[in-house]
Amino acid sequence: MPKAPLPPFECHYRGSLLAGVDEVGRGPLIGAVVTAAVILDPDRPIAGLADSKKLTEKRRNILFEQILEHARAWSIGRCEAHEIDRLNIYQATMLAMERAVSGLAVRPEYVLVDGNRCPGWSWPSEPVIKGDSRVEAISAASIIAKVTRDREMAELEARFPGYGLAQHKGYPTPVHLEALRRLGATPEHRRSFRPVQEVIDEVGFYQGALTPDQERLEYPTDLFEDID
Repeated sequence: MPKAPLPPFECHYRGSLLAGVDEVGRGPLIGAVVTAAVILDPDRPIAGLADSKKLTEKRRNILFEQILEHARAWSIGRCEAHEIDRLNIYQATMLAMERAVSGLAVRPEYVLVDGNRCPGWSWPSEPVIKGDSRVEAISAASIIAKVTRDREMAELEARFPGYGLAQHKGYPTPVHLEALRRLGATPEHRRSFRPVQEVIDEVGFYQGALTPDQERLEYPTDLFEDID
């Protein structure tokens, strides 16, 4: 039986300096976790904002450009693979969100975060379950974050051909796991994620892409806490 849709979100903040925040990329085995913060301009509405995962790639790209043009402010925050390995994916995501909000050219008065928790920051804020489909500012942030990361995966595919990154975006699909076992791990893979650890132990690194000192770096095991 399908779940009933959540009711429209009611926020007690009624001002115009509301930032929405969302992330993309907690579950993949490679690359950064990317977050975005967006303050929409009520005088320049954008039609069709929705959860980025429910939009076609063409529609996401169109809305991406409209958000950049019409939003009052937007910012991207990120944590790279080596930071994820050092901090764990949950802490890295929280830090990336904080970086996104800190980077806004306009200081928000209130922040809504997709999910069930907010970082420990100084901005008044609250989490919103399924916020990317209930709050337009979060929808906009989800689109900015996803388009940004998807394009980065296409760039990584050009650097490291054979993994299929442009198609599966770095998630642990059978295609990706098979390529890892065949080619080894790249410098952009998250070495604290167990499938990557196992490949490094059994196969090594992509075409000798790392120096001996880099190969010896060790990180705590990440057990995929709170991934997508």
